[in-house]
Amino acid sequence: MTISSRNLHLLRLSLRTRQIGIRGFASHSSESISFSVPPEFKTRTPPYAALLTRLEKVREILNRPLTLAEKILYSHVVDPEEAFAGKNGQIRGETYLKLNPDRVAMQDASAQMALLQFMTCGMDSTAVPASIHCDHLIVGHDGAEKDLKASIAVNSEVFDFLRSCGRKYGIQFWGPGSGIIHQIVLENFSVPGLMMLGTDSHTPNAGGLGAIAIGVGGADAVDALTGTPWELKAPKILGVKLTGQLNGWSAPKDVITHLAGVLTVRGGTGYIIEYFGEGVQTLSCTGMATICNMGAEVGATTSTFPYTDSMKRYLRATRRGPIADAASAANNIHGYLRADTGAEYDQVIEINLSSLEPHINGPFTPDLSTPLSQFGEAVQKNSWPSKLSAGLIGSCTNSSYQDMSRVASIVRQAKERGVKPKVPFFITPGSEQIRATIENDGFTDVFLGAGAKVLANACGPCIGQWARDDTTRGEVNAILTSFNRNFRARNDGNPATMNFLTSPEIVTAMIYSGDMAFNPLKDKLIDANGNEFMLEPPQGDELPPSGFQQGDPEYLPLIDPKPVQSAEVVVSPTSDRLALLEPFAPFEGRELKMNVLMKVKGKCTTDHISAAGAWLKYKGHLENISNNTLIGAMNEETGEVNKAYDFDGTGYGIPELMIKWKSEGRPWAVLAEHNYGEGSAREHAALSPRFLGGRMILCKSFARIHETNLKKQGVLPLTFANEDDYNLVNGCATIETLDLLQMLNNSGAVSGVITLKVTNQDGSEHIIKTKHTMSKDQVEFFKAGSAINYIGSLRRHQRGQEQQI
Repeated sequence: MTISSRNLHLLRLSLRTRQIGIRGFASHSSESISFSVPPEFKTRTPPYAALLTRLEKVREILNRPLTLAEKILYSHVVDPEEAFAGKNGQIRGETYLKLNPDRVAMQDASAQMALLQFMTCGMDSTAVPASIHCDHLIVGHDGAEKDLKASIAVNSEVFDFLRSCGRKYGIQFWGPGSGIIHQIVLENFSVPGLMMLGTDSHTPNAGGLGAIAIGVGGADAVDALTGTPWELKAPKILGVKLTGQLNGWSAPKDVITHLAGVLTVRGGTGYIIEYFGEGVQTLSCTGMATICNMGAEVGATTSTFPYTDSMKRYLRATRRGPIADAASAANNIHGYLRADTGAEYDQVIEINLSSLEPHINGPFTPDLSTPLSQFGEAVQKNSWPSKLSAGLIGSCTNSSYQDMSRVASIVRQAKERGVKPKVPFFITPGSEQIRATIENDGFTDVFLGAGAKVLANACGPCIGQWARDDTTRGEVNAILTSFNRNFRARNDGNPATMNFLTSPEIVTAMIYSGDMAFNPLKDKLIDANGNEFMLEPPQGDELPPSGFQQGDPEYLPLIDPKPVQSAEVVVSPTSDRLALLEPFAPFEGRELKMNVLMKVKGKCTTDHISAAGAWLKYKGHLENISNNTLIGAMNEETGEVNKAYDFDGTGYGIPELMIKWKSEGRPWAVLAEHNYGEGSAREHAALSPRFLGGRMILCKSFARIHETNLKKQGVLPLTFANEDDYNLVNGCATIETLDLLQMLNNSGAVSGVITLKVTNQDGSEHIIKTKHTMSKDQVEFFKAGSAINYIGSLRRHQRGQEQQI
């Protein structure tokens, strides 16, 4: 394989910047003394001096005011001159950036495949600080203690694998029960000005502390872990101006549930959402994290906020005072953590917090937003269930101390009037720190006294790990949750369960009525004496008055673990949970010819492409998890779910036909509609199709993370130039590329168009135009067979040159 001198140059530049071997954030000049922190904070503090130096180079080239998001993102560019010079300022939405992220975080389900890919690169340690978080594999059912014990027993092989990887490569390991990845990142790693990658789509949660935090697939994470510059097309910037101040029953969650209704699930694609305006200063740090977290549901690359006093308070409350001082210096002296005066946004939306009312979103999509005042009417109009079946609060979106404090105030009111919840009530603390603190401050007793079930510090029902036994499959029912995502069958495996997303305060109020039309702003409850009363708006503390409790110290890993090269990482050849990876075959060097396996109808999320729930146990075993590929997808030609047809009309389950065609040496393609791959950063939704013989996904539009994941695994993602051409292609049709080689030979820089010849089974032929977004590096990934193949070759070439020297 040919390795370009340009990429070797960038790799060397990237490695010098990172100072591999030290594995801390690099320090590049004497200016860093003004941002100095004690040694124990060094690996958690961005290299402000270096970032500001690089930002000055960016300013010289662009010569215009910058938004906050641009400052953080562009100051992490490996080579500003190469990235920005000669572009006439045409950066946003046009230029691919080579970036050096500061940190990587991985949750247990996605970490398995990320680390299996990292292991193939032959490195002794990670190039940047990284962490593993065991949160996705814990089932919620009987309560924290029993559920945790059962989940550890079932998943011990996976947890042991992840722990051993952490030990061998010097990665922090946060074991089962320690908490949800995003809450732990907020409490420990997210800081203003940081740029990090996370193998979960809700990584932008860290933007609540002024970071640029981006959800990616495992192969993208490997870029950062190996010190390879990570590539991103420069996002456009969507400014959201906040005025006024939240009051009454309104909460930070309502900012993003309202915004989701405005933007829809596709409206943020290609954008970073940057909040600004006087209303920002009225929000708590954790409230801003809630807003950033759910920005993933509108397709945004990430979301972020300027530095505020509430961020400073949160940093100090979470024992990171020296980092708060460094961030304050970077902002006060250099203005690094706020937008420049006169900075322009590509789009601006204004939200008046003072008049914002609570919203409820759903069912089955997070952008179907209804103001609370209109929700009762919507329930009746749409024939949604009139009765609530369960209320669930917590998850990575809403499990902060402030959330729990405000909910406790509602529960106390109900207790004083002798009222009990009408439906089951589940509470998920976001971390061991939150669990210990709410227990210390009496909230846990308040919840248990109301009959609530407190689950483990883990994702649980939010990502489908809910062993629910009060309904049957197919039984139509409604639940209210403070979660972030509500796709069909996501939470309990029942496609008839309607999940409505809202704030934890509204969830809690409504469990005391049980009526889906209940509005606590105007409706009354009946107390134990038969008297009517109204709940008062919730009250709560932003931070615990007595400080955060750390909880069980056994959950706390070393702050800066060192790699132990002698540590053994064991993967049993007979395991059905873990399997070492075999490299995908490189590109054959000729035009592609394949058949259409199926046409997908309507919404097709990564939940449809690679289901979670019971399938999570196979995340580390590519062959086994591939048996779930597209089982949730609907066949456009027949209306059937998980059904595709062979040339002779024989019907198969979708993965079964993929396996059959793979065994016959028949490459295949899938056609789909808009926002294909929406939802989780689930790279198995790209790995499995590639493993089963898929070579192309052709659709009307992609979700950002999924399109990137496909490129990383050597699958060609194309979109219709004319969306109506979707109707010209039938199942089993033959598709041939006519000018793919020309595009590849020109490193992607042709016209952005690839021409296809389509021959349907009835003999009809069509020439259709499609669009690609392949960068130079992504072309190299495709030629090599995958990004991991290419990175491995880059590393081997570099080591060979070093040995010659």
